[in-house]
Amino acid sequence: MNSPSERRGELLVDGEQAVLRFERHLAYPVEAVWDALTDPAQRAAWFGETSIDGRTGGAIDMLPSDPPVPDAHKRMTGRILVWDPPHVLEHEWTQSIVEDGVVRYELAREGDGTLLRFTHRGLSARNAKGFAPGTHAYLDRLEAHLAGTGLPAWGERYKEVAGEYPSWR
Repeated sequence: MNSPSERRGELLVDGEQAVLRFERHLAYPVEAVWDALTDPAQRAAWFGETSIDGRTGGAIDMLPSDPPVPDAHKRMTGRILVWDPPHVLEHEWTQSIVEDGVVRYELAREGDGTLLRFTHRGLSARNAKGFAPGTHAYLDRLEAHLAGTGLPAWGERYKEVAGEYPSWR
């Protein structure tokens, strides 16, 4: 398990564009992490309603269960750019409230576990700063789902971790 500072994301800013990046060391096999990311029933448990056409060029449609805002603001759609089971899922991120971007999950074996590298490219620096605690909270929910333990409430977890990103505000 990662220490609190290792669980934090990092923000790389280049002009008006930003990349939000997280690395998580997960004590679960790559295949289990892949399934949690790509199986609609599993993804619904920790993220929200998801439909996914598992192939390069396929569609992805996600409706997160949180935050508590209108569905039209939080729905995300896109095309799958890379589908390489069980190692890489990369897809477009189109959402009405932010710039279009690209999200990438890279999974690598690490002993008996998995190194998850998550990146979200294309956001403005301002929006990436706002997404950081939310992404952190969702990755914590992913890990709890894999562990079979109770999932932290997204809103509460967001508030808890938001203070870990003060220099970004």
